[in-house]
Amino acid sequence: MKYLMLFCETEQWEKDWEAMDEAEREAATGRVMAWLREHSDRITHNAKLAAPETATTIRLGGGEPVVTDGPFVEGKEVVSGYVEVDVPDLDEALRMARGWPGCPLVEIRPIAF
Repeated sequence: MKYLMLFCETEQWEKDWEAMDEAEREAATGRVMAWLREHSDRITHNAKLAAPETATTIRLGGGEPVVTDGPFVEGKEVVSGYVEVDVPDLDEALRMARGWPGCPLVEIRPIAF
């Protein structure tokens, strides 16, 4: 079964990241890379997304679509990356996500075909 794990940063996580020195950031990035290597046999695709301010949003409904620069999605969390995994079941996806060493939120969604 395929799932998408969305990695979400919070405002506090971003503040903590900014407060780290270069060595701490490199160590944190190393932990993420190790997690990706550990699960590489189940990861079918992964990517880090560009910063939220690079987003373009299209609001649909209520007439003509409105296109704006920026994410402008309601909420305090920002999706910063994802992995697509091919695992036997949700329990395995949850086991993988529990070990995620990066940002503090992981949303797991089944991929519908």
